[in-house]
Amino acid sequence: MATIRWTRRQLLIAFYLYSRIPFGQFHSKNKEIIKVAELIDRTPDALAMKLSNIASLDDSFLKSGRKGLSGASKADRAMWAEMQNDWEVFSEVSSAAYAALTDERFDEIPDLKGEDVATWTKRRRGQSFFRQAVLSAYEYRCCISGLDKPALIVASHIVPWARDEHLRVNPHNGLALSALYDRAFDQGLIALDDDCRVLLSQDLEISDNEEVERAFHAVAGKAIILPGKFRPDVSCLQRHREEVFLG
Repeated sequence: MATIRWTRRQLLIAFYLYSRIPFGQFHSKNKEIIKVAELIDRTPDALAMKLSNIASLDDSFLKSGRKGLSGASKADRAMWAEMQNDWEVFSEVSSAAYAALTDERFDEIPDLKGEDVATWTKRRRGQSFFRQAVLSAYEYRCCISGLDKPALIVASHIVPWARDEHLRVNPHNGLALSALYDRAFDQGLIALDDDCRVLLSQDLEISDNEEVERAFHAVAGKAIILPGKFRPDVSCLQRHREEVFLG
């Protein structure tokens, strides 16, 4: 029997799921995969396989040494390139496709302060896409401490949101950090080198405060827990060191 090709809509939704589901949950018993597969007229096995094929295109998957499926199609590769080329547009298009499929809506629209509903919705979708992509990549745990309490984990921008609009929703520009390390990173008190090892500012290095020693000296020079997908972009780490880190 001939294989039925995936439509663009089906692929957009599969790529959206890839961005929001942790790598270890790409299997046919995942409740969200079961639900979405039914809505797009695919089997859970087929959708789970598609997610694994997409993973084979991700540098994080390749560098991790994992063994898995490698049957990505020409259409998969084209959409991967489309996603990497313009995260902002892709996040909006894929989020809209998923929202239309699942009837996912924002329950409350605040005072828009001059922003129209369409612009506000686009911004909210972009923020939601970034947050889910980053946190799922790190399996909802802090990449420095290993803390795995989702309520305490932040999807932190490497190059700050205000400094480059083209990186705002790119998960390669993100880290999953506890609130403490998120604040320290944002304020330039810590950074990562090109090998993703923790660097401390001079102020933290010379501090003899017990809490600073416990929270920061203990992790200095250590490599972060790398994500299962969307590894940090080295150029973003370099910009953070140049533009934010206090050194």
